[in-house]
Amino acid sequence: MGFTILRTSPLSSSRALAKLPLSLLSPPPHLPPSSLLKTHFGSSSSAISASRFGGAFCPRPRSFRGGRVTAMSSPGSVQKSEEEWRAILSPQQFRILRQKGTEYPGTGQYDKFFDDGVYNCAGCGTPLYKSTTKFNSGCGWPAFYEGLPGAINRTADPDGMRVEITCAACGGHLGHVFKGEGFRTPTDERHCVNSISLKFLPADSQPSQ
Repeated sequence: MGFTILRTSPLSSSRALAKLPLSLLSPPPHLPPSSLLKTHFGSSSSAISASRFGGAFCPRPRSFRGGRVTAMSSPGSVQKSEEEWRAILSPQQFRILRQKGTEYPGTGQYDKFFDDGVYNCAGCGTPLYKSTTKFNSGCGWPAFYEGLPGAINRTADPDGMRVEITCAACGGHLGHVFKGEGFRTPTDERHCVNSISLKFLPADSQPSQ
């Protein structure tokens, strides 16, 4: 099939375009309709569907008048190589935080621990849970009914049986979250967390605000 090259000056009238066949003005059939590309301004996240492109877009945070575009990734992300993690973590911490291992039930340092303070990620120090959200579930691992806002990511296990929880900043494995077990908590959720994944900071050691 032959093609005709049209040359126009920047000041050409738009009437010249009106004479072109409609097929030349239509978007190529392999591109998705514009309705698939959506950005929600003024909200906590922006979503762009790019399934037909074989991938996803990750816009960087930016501000503009009337709202804010927020990237999907955490702004406080901590990225380290496996060798770097091995150098700063104990063998047990590395097995659980980086290799998604699990403590034996009833053996963790914080299972029956209820002092006032904040539980941080043992890998990167990011605050994860307030002690006021911890409760005695009897499961053998520390249990919390909610994490601090934006601190924890949830991902379904490959088998679809459970939902994994990880530190949003460094990706360290914390444990799993369960819902609808009947605990009398505000969320009816149980964050079942390995003690080794946590580092407790007492309330009296935190700077006053």
